[in-house]
Amino acid sequence: MNFFEQQDLAHRNTKRLVFLLCFAVISLVVITTLLFATAIYLSNDKHNASMISEPSVWQGITHAMSLNMFIGISLTVCGVIFLGSLYKLFELSSGGRTVAEAMGGRLINLSTANADERKILNVVEEMAIASGTSVPPVYILDDDAINAFAAGHTPQDAVIGITRGCIQLLNRDELQGVIAHEFSHIFHGDMKLNMRLVALLNGILLLGLIGTFLVRSNNNRVAFTSSRNKSPFAILGIGMGLIVIGYTGTFFGNLIKSAVSRQREFLADASAVKFTRNPEGIAGALKKIGGYPFGSQLHHNNAAEFSHMYFSQGLNNSFLQLMATHPPLKERIKRIEPYWSGDYPIIDVSQFKADVYERQRTEAVYPTLAPIEFVFNAEQVLDTIAQPTTAHINYAQQTINAINGAMHDAAHNAWDAQALMLGLLLDKNIQQQEQQWLLLANIFNADEITSLKKSAMPASSLEASLRLPIIELSLPTLKQLSPQQYQRFKDALTTIIRADNHVNLLEWSFYRILIHNLEPHTTPKRLADLSQLQKEASILLSAIAHAGTSSIEEAQYAFNSSKTIIGFDEIQILLQTDYTLTDLNQAVTRLNNLKPLQKPKLLKALSQCVLQDGKITTDEAELFRAIADSLDCPIPPFLTSAI
Repeated sequence: MNFFEQQDLAHRNTKRLVFLLCFAVISLVVITTLLFATAIYLSNDKHNASMISEPSVWQGITHAMSLNMFIGISLTVCGVIFLGSLYKLFELSSGGRTVAEAMGGRLINLSTANADERKILNVVEEMAIASGTSVPPVYILDDDAINAFAAGHTPQDAVIGITRGCIQLLNRDELQGVIAHEFSHIFHGDMKLNMRLVALLNGILLLGLIGTFLVRSNNNRVAFTSSRNKSPFAILGIGMGLIVIGYTGTFFGNLIKSAVSRQREFLADASAVKFTRNPEGIAGALKKIGGYPFGSQLHHNNAAEFSHMYFSQGLNNSFLQLMATHPPLKERIKRIEPYWSGDYPIIDVSQFKADVYERQRTEAVYPTLAPIEFVFNAEQVLDTIAQPTTAHINYAQQTINAINGAMHDAAHNAWDAQALMLGLLLDKNIQQQEQQWLLLANIFNADEITSLKKSAMPASSLEASLRLPIIELSLPTLKQLSPQQYQRFKDALTTIIRADNHVNLLEWSFYRILIHNLEPHTTPKRLADLSQLQKEASILLSAIAHAGTSSIEEAQYAFNSSKTIIGFDEIQILLQTDYTLTDLNQAVTRLNNLKPLQKPKLLKALSQCVLQDGKITTDEAELFRAIADSLDCPIPPFLTSAI
């Protein structure tokens, strides 16, 4: 299951969806034109429809049509749908948290003492670290059903929503399978498609809402109008017609939504099995849904609007399964476990919850694992993108274990998380470090500086392999900063980085990860060809080449080996004085607009540049993963090893 192929498939599905919805809109325009022509014909005093033959009625309707009417109706219908969709997109512009809050979700306090909430946060954190992506905020829905969802436009604004019933009734392996399923939707572009579906369907539904308004506003007028004045009746007819058209369009839009969603659910199930290497996890969750009295049916008023985003069917099964947003449970389970007997477990809810609660207390602590090393080459690096293995998950568990309790708690506190990020950027030289604190005193008062040092100083000496994980753990906390708090934090970051009047690539990589994940940015269009971005590619390859070598000759060799892969024989390595970190920032941003199937060649060239000398330093790994993160290609962690 290739990450880039899945993203390309999501892109093609978006095009297909736009085509189908355009066809639906054209049909609505034609039907609306007929409706208005009929209304005009029936409201004409010169005709008495009850006394004219059927052919004459049709002739009268067609006679009432005109090119100007068709153009006017087309512009009106398209305008209504466009404005309705645009309004919904604006409403959803904040990302996944808008969906979670619309579903009544409550953001889990990262320092919670609740055992259920700690368990789900731990599962989400380990999956994020294993896959090399930022930890998404987690919202809990107060519902007894077993269900979950991932929502957002990009991985940076994604959230995980999960029901209380799901957390309480599933064991750790089953929860891991559900969360892996949702991470698949985050990685493969399904969330963006789902958000667009919500917006487009809202635009079509608006026609029906306008019709409802016309009907209600004309009820009194119809009651008091004269028999000779037929205009209120015509408006009433138009209103009724718009209701039919709007809700008919919504019906067919939901059919399209359901068809697209069902196929993506199979792919997410397969990804979850591949991530966890444990088919029993996700299969067990699906079986419990089948045997649980409340199933996966959600009861919130907005459940229907987001029905295609859920882990399992969130609404009652629809007519002939045509409107079902998810494949049947039995079919999903059979694909995972072909020899399943077909029997669902019988769940005694009260006893089961008690049993799960007892298990939680022992499952929250990981055993100490032996050190893990990954043997890799450029091809293997590409194969791991958005495809964490059991080894990566074990490594994530070991990493969480290796972060001491005080630092883990600090990552879950808004003030202390800022201190950790500043600590990671402190200079190793004592004099330079003192200069950094003096400059920070222009932003924070003396008491704040003293408080910051409590978490910043331990972070400054953190083991190199734990630096990226601590950033990933801190991101959900930092996303909760107010605009004023964030601006002060950002000012502190830039102050501490520029204290020595020089910004190195390691500092840039940390800063780039933070800004890319914390600041809103436009969704990449994914339309650029690599051939159009040779200058940007040369800047990026040059930076990587210089970062991993100690001489210009070694950098030249690394650059040449990578440019052969990328196919740009004419480009030359740039000296470090030939570009700035601003240039590097702009280059990465533009390269993120590459078509999905164009990115593998770039990443392969970058990885070859890093690996050409047969070894990889921690600084090289962090720089490479920072760039990959900025290209929305999450790379799981790897340790150095001989190839």
